[in-house]
Amino acid sequence: MPLATGAAFACPDRKVISLQADGSAMYTLQALWTQAREKLGITTIIYANRAYRVLLEELKGVGAADTGPKALSMMDLRDPTLNWLKLAEGMGIAAVQVDGVRALADAVRSSIGSRGPKLIEAIM
Repeated sequence: MPLATGAAFACPDRKVISLQADGSAMYTLQALWTQAREKLGITTIIYANRAYRVLLEELKGVGAADTGPKALSMMDLRDPTLNWLKLAEGMGIAAVQVDGVRALADAVRSSIGSRGPKLIEAIM
C-alpha cells in the first residue's frame, strides 16, 4: 500500500490499483489514511484469505510445517476477523466487500470511475 501511495503521488493524473493480501496489509494499514488525506486516486483490493498465508508457506519452506495448533493459530486472522470495511472507513476511505469475480469486476469499474481512494475487500 505504501508503494501505491508513492505511485499516486508520482502520477496524480493516473489511477493506481493496489493488490494486497489481508495479512500483509496489516503491516502498513496507515497508508490508507495518507491516501484519504491526500485524496489519491487509488483502488486497494484486499485479498481476504483470513490468514498470514505467506508465513505458512515460509514454514513449509524451512521444513517447519508440522508445527502445533498454538503456533498455527498465530497465522489465523479470524480471532477476531479483520473487518476491512470498518478499517477503511476509520481511515476515511469508502469500501465495499465482494465475493465473486463479477462483483469484483463491477467494484473495480465503479472505483476507477470515481474520485479519491477506494478499498475493495475480495473474500477468498
